[in-house]
Amino acid sequence: MASAISANRLELLQIAELVAREKSIEKEIVLEAMEEAIQKAARSKYGAENEIRAQIDKNNGDIRLFRVLEVVEEVEEPATQISVEDARKDKQDAVVGDYLASSLPPMDFGRIAAQTAKQVIVQKVRDAERERHYNEYKDRVGEIVTGLVKRVEYGNVVVDLGRAEAIMRRDQVIPREHIRQNERIRGFIYDVRRENRGPQIFMSRTKPDFMGALFAQEVPEIYDGIIEIRSVARDPGSRAKIAVFSNDGSIDPVGACVGMRGSRVQAVVNELQGEKIDIIPWSPDVASFIVNALQPAEVAKVVMDDERSRVEVVVPDDQLSLAIGRRGQNVRLASQLTGWTIDIMTEAEESERRQEEFLARSKAFVDALDVDETLAHLLAAEGFTSLEEIAYVEADELLAVEGFEEDLVEELQRRANDFLETEAKAADEKRVALGVEDSVADIEGLTPQMLVALGEDEVKTLEDFAGCAADELTSKEDGILRAFPLTEEDASNMIMTARVVLGWITAEEAFGGAEEVAEDVTEEATGEVAEEVKGEEGAEEAAAVEVVAEEAAPEEGAEA
Repeated sequence: MASAISANRLELLQIAELVAREKSIEKEIVLEAMEEAIQKAARSKYGAENEIRAQIDKNNGDIRLFRVLEVVEEVEEPATQISVEDARKDKQDAVVGDYLASSLPPMDFGRIAAQTAKQVIVQKVRDAERERHYNEYKDRVGEIVTGLVKRVEYGNVVVDLGRAEAIMRRDQVIPREHIRQNERIRGFIYDVRRENRGPQIFMSRTKPDFMGALFAQEVPEIYDGIIEIRSVARDPGSRAKIAVFSNDGSIDPVGACVGMRGSRVQAVVNELQGEKIDIIPWSPDVASFIVNALQPAEVAKVVMDDERSRVEVVVPDDQLSLAIGRRGQNVRLASQLTGWTIDIMTEAEESERRQEEFLARSKAFVDALDVDETLAHLLAAEGFTSLEEIAYVEADELLAVEGFEEDLVEELQRRANDFLETEAKAADEKRVALGVEDSVADIEGLTPQMLVALGEDEVKTLEDFAGCAADELTSKEDGILRAFPLTEEDASNMIMTARVVLGWITAEEAFGGAEEVAEDVTEEATGEVAEEVKGEEGAEEAAAVEVVAEEAAPEEGAEA
């Protein structure tokens, strides 16, 4: 039967327990490592081709070795397999798929075998220790921890957290902060990764969340959820802004964060090496929030562009430098805090720009409508910004302008329509000359001028258009249609329409299964483009498009 390997059995269990306690891992893991090491040593003696298992009795420390064979119909690997006939000599009810374990004689560990076993045990214990570290710290991301500076290497700081080490990279250390070896330091765990050399714990003292966590420690109202930190923007080591909001109307969020004689905010400032902190009251009204974020500068006016998340802020001439801040610091932090791009201008600059825009609109009206400057100035002053507004607005809105009569309004709208039709016709002719297909022109929402812009950028076929991304069309930096008032959502819908028409996707996949949208796509866009395909590429392709349209359309009477 099984025989025990010569070793002090009780000492083996004691060693396993000692290692488990020292490394803070389970005793079973250490015993499994020992079993694996013994198995590897046994294979070196009995042959690596054999399937050998070792078993350590957890009660008395007995070690047993077994050779395991699989019962099969036909033996292909004699070292690991045994036929049914031979297996039934030892076990009468053996069937295919069973495993037979035969005992092996005791073995003595040679120097090489013992060294191999030691390496296996060390590696297994090290892996278990790393796994424990990862499991311990993976759920602590977002917490502040305190550790001892172990060493500083090329600006990177290695911090001893007790059972594990964390790394604080050079860019995560506050600028001009002097960190010395063996001093205690606090940091924010922002990432824990499982890597080959063990779990990597990344700490930071520059992350905005570090400041938020410090305030949560110093201000009980934040910890209790009465006051919320809505956003934080930092220029580490120099200045920061933090927006706070109170869920209790009787508690001032700014006062609570400042504390008695500034005690609470001063504790945070000291931890951040003297970083100046502006505490801003958060407001659901974006304009008010932006005005607060630009403190201490005074704001005269705010003009917002919701589609582009951009805002123009007008300040008095003497407040410009204060609003911008040193090297643009104030406006940069305010932009980070609010999530809006902020453009600062003085009242004089804003007045000059408005005058230029007014004159440009007036000149456009004079050229297009063939009216005198007085009438053009009047239209611009009343807020009309384009010929489309004049052509398609309700007549009552024009009649509301002082001095405008019905005959004048009709003539203005007629001239605007004539001019727009002439422009559209010229643009359509240019579109044809550029080679932009009619199937692209039939997509609802694309104007002749947009089609010309697409053609000039080599987007000429339905396939070309369907292969575009929405930001390729609308990006304010290099979008093909950036000169037109087209939202990213509208551009995405147009592209999806083209993909449905081509059969790349179904209407339900494109528009989330909305029945009305799917019907519009299949009945209007797909039908029109199918007609164009008939004329250009033959009836077979058109029929294929119509089949795709029928598959994409929701069944009549189906629930949305």
